[in-house]
Amino acid sequence: MSSPVARTILAFQHNAKLYNLSTAVLAVTPFHALAEANRQLFKIGTDDDSVVITGETIFHPQGGGQPSDTGSMTSSTGSTFSVSSVRMDSVHDGQVLHLGRFSEESRPFSVGETITQSLDVEKRLLYSRLHTAGHVLGAAVRHLLEKQIPGFDELKASHFPDSAACEFQGVIEGKWKAPIQTRVDEYVARAMPVEVDFWSEDDFRANGLERLIPAPDSGLRLAPGEKYRVVKIVGAEVYPCGGTHVDSTDLCGTVGVKKISRSKGTSRVSYTVS
Repeated sequence: MSSPVARTILAFQHNAKLYNLSTAVLAVTPFHALAEANRQLFKIGTDDDSVVITGETIFHPQGGGQPSDTGSMTSSTGSTFSVSSVRMDSVHDGQVLHLGRFSEESRPFSVGETITQSLDVEKRLLYSRLHTAGHVLGAAVRHLLEKQIPGFDELKASHFPDSAACEFQGVIEGKWKAPIQTRVDEYVARAMPVEVDFWSEDDFRANGLERLIPAPDSGLRLAPGEKYRVVKIVGAEVYPCGGTHVDSTDLCGTVGVKKISRSKGTSRVSYTVS
C-alpha cells in the first residue's frame, strides 16, 4: 500500500548552507507508534520521543558515511521540537524521519502547520569538512595507487568525527602513508572547487565514468524523472554522493592521514581534520 505522505524534498542537496527553513508539517508520530523497521533505525529512541515528517528538510539523514544533522524545529506559537537524529524511512520511500522531543511547555505540531527548521551549524560545518576531506583522500589514493595495486577500487567510507576512514580494495602498504599525505596536502592547498551536479546514466557514460553508476542493489532509489546527485572535486574526481560539502578543498582545514590498516585483501586509511 502506498504512503499517504509525500516524499520529502531534500533542500540540503541543493543548498548545503541553508541553515534555516520554513516548511509544512506532514506527520507527527509518537516513537512507540512507528513501524518496527523504523524504530530499529533509532538506537536512542524512547517513548518520550516523536518523529516529525515535513514537506522539505535541511537536515541531512545519517547515510553515505555521514552522521545526521541535529537542531530544532519551532512553530509560530512557540512550540519547540529538538531534533536529535534523522534517518530515511525504511517503510515509505523517500520520506525523512526527524526524531526528537517536544519541550515540556510545547504542544505537538499539527499536520499542515508551518514550522521553522534550524540546524546546529557547527556540526553541519564539521560534517561537511569531514565528508569533503574523505573524497579528497579517496581521490589522492586513487590517483597514486590505481595502477600500482592489482584489483584496486574504492569501497565504502565513514565520515564520522571519531572514525573517519576510507576503505579500498587491495593491499596498501605502510610505505604509502607519506606519499598519500603529500598528495592530500596538495589537493587541499590548491583550493579545488567542489561542485554539485545531477547526472543521468548517460552522463556518467559520456564522462567515461561508467564505473560510478550506482548498482541496482546499492539501495539508492530514484523517483521517476530524478537524476543521480554527483559531487565533483574539480581537477580530481567525481563521486555519486548525497552528502553535504564545503565549497572548496582548502575549507577542509588540515587533513591528516592517520593510519593504514589491512585485512583480508582490503585496506582502510583513516584520517582527521583540524
